[in-house]
Amino acid sequence: MYLVTASEMRKMDHLTIDSFGIPGIVLMENAGRGATQILFDKFHDLTQKKVAVVAGRGNNGGDGFVIARYLAQKGIDVTVYLLAQSENIKGDAAANLKLLAPLAIPVIEMPNQNAFSANKTALVHQNVWVDAILGTGLKSEVKDYFRSVIDFMNQSDKPIFAVDIPSGLDSDTGQPCGTCICAQATATFAFAKTGHMLFPGAMLTGTLEIVDIGIPPHIVEEVRPWQYLLTTDRVRTYFEPRPPDAHKGNSGHLLVLAGSPGKTGAAAMTALSAMRMGVGLVTLGIPQSLNPVLEAQVLEVMTCPLPESVNGMLDESSLDVIRELLPGKKCLAIGPGIGTTADTKNLVHRMIQECTIPMVMDADGLNCLAGNTRLLKDIKAPAVLTPHPGEMARLTDTTPDQIQKDRISCTRDLAEKFNVHVVLKGARTVIAHPDGRVFVNPTGNPGMASGGMGDVLTGMIAGLITQGFSVESATHAGVFLHGAAADALEKTKGPFGFLASDLMTAIPEQIKELMFDV
Repeated sequence: MYLVTASEMRKMDHLTIDSFGIPGIVLMENAGRGATQILFDKFHDLTQKKVAVVAGRGNNGGDGFVIARYLAQKGIDVTVYLLAQSENIKGDAAANLKLLAPLAIPVIEMPNQNAFSANKTALVHQNVWVDAILGTGLKSEVKDYFRSVIDFMNQSDKPIFAVDIPSGLDSDTGQPCGTCICAQATATFAFAKTGHMLFPGAMLTGTLEIVDIGIPPHIVEEVRPWQYLLTTDRVRTYFEPRPPDAHKGNSGHLLVLAGSPGKTGAAAMTALSAMRMGVGLVTLGIPQSLNPVLEAQVLEVMTCPLPESVNGMLDESSLDVIRELLPGKKCLAIGPGIGTTADTKNLVHRMIQECTIPMVMDADGLNCLAGNTRLLKDIKAPAVLTPHPGEMARLTDTTPDQIQKDRISCTRDLAEKFNVHVVLKGARTVIAHPDGRVFVNPTGNPGMASGGMGDVLTGMIAGLITQGFSVESATHAGVFLHGAAADALEKTKGPFGFLASDLMTAIPEQIKELMFDV
């Protein structure tokens, strides 16, 4: 499922109008008619309520005028509050504004704060708001008069229906531009926008419905958006039933380098999660002093005690043994709980330079890489980086706040710059590939805010690569199933309090539901 940016949507609109020949006023009519149907579906008993369409001067306001017309034709008490003077409305929006007068639909002009204040008494008595103020092209901060109107609507405690996108929301990043409408439901046109799917935009959008406005398929393919929403149907295509004579040798052998004193759980969960994903064999390379502890935790996993530093951490002294372990392995997972001492960093750097099989890097592996990302230029096989926002900030020499303000761009930039696959974890995990394509994952919930979840994801992705999944499909399926398992636990155990180890044991059931559509 495509997710589009504001510029991609604008290009589709222009091509549809200019090269295909569908007039803009027809697209606006389709948008308003479809949005009105969704408004009726989401807000019941409108015939008993007063509806206020709050409209700006652009095409978003024009969509609102169409909605007002359809509401009036259904006998709804509707008033248009225009945040501009009528003579300043141009183009298709102006044409639709003129159609309101013959239907006796009141249009109250409120071009400034004084006019707004004069109409507050009437505004207070409205029952439902239709937000048609600002569209998807907004990039600057909402200030002054428009800010006061949006804040008033939010504080009125009346339901708000947003047209295309909540006014004030950046349609690309999902970040409010100073202030933003908090909608109960939104009708968007042609495609969901990336800002609808990323937080906090997902919360501000409310229930999202998509209206088909008539963009021809060939124009969609000509523009070809570079963002997608992961769906069950897409992920299902990655899985095939195993042949009846399958054995563990067919399912690959994974090498995991992880663990340090106090962090044996990270190593264990990574290895066991790979097993839960169906990998045939896992060898867990750990500091030799931790071998007795890990052997008791991972009954189905083979452990390999590795030479260690004086403080019990993996370092370059284990390189020769690791080199002997690599032949025959299909993937290397490195980082969970491995530590960040200078000697450990040296080991991680050497592995990045020498490894010739796909690699999944997480946690301390990424922290060891921070400040030395140039090493990724020398990598010899596909690599997957799975940072959370803090780790991403260290990799890109910025701050977690900056990462969260534009999750898609920063993830795409890192993937393209170093020719790697990047999984930016968090609410609505973002996956970027070296060619610039980005996927947003819809599964998961706040109960996942618990230690060890990332270690489980590392094992899941690495386990899929080991079984022969492409690196791309492994990131998609691993992330999607990781969140789906948490969603299942939310239903059975509660909204939080379930553990990473609980999620790990829920993986096979999610694979079954995905493959057999149960």
